[in-house]
Amino acid sequence: MGAKVKMKSKGAIAALKDPKVEAELLRRAKLIAASAGPGMKAESMIGRTRARASVITDTPAAMRAEATNRTLTKALSAGQ
Repeated sequence: MGAKVKMKSKGAIAALKDPKVEAELLRRAKLIAASAGPGMKAESMIGRTRARASVITDTPAAMRAEATNRTLTKALSAGQ
């Protein structure tokens, strides 16, 4: 089990919520979505504690592709 880190620095907390960080995460999520194929959708948001991005299946065909071929898992390296 990993160590738990608690951020107390206002600068570090602000950096986690910076719109530029969100934009970079979304850029990477879009690369993953494109690599995974049609029907994948990239989204981002700034939450209470940090910016985040995700790639989701947006069509039944994409859901099948993920379920049978693990297309999103295989496409993760495209986001580097």
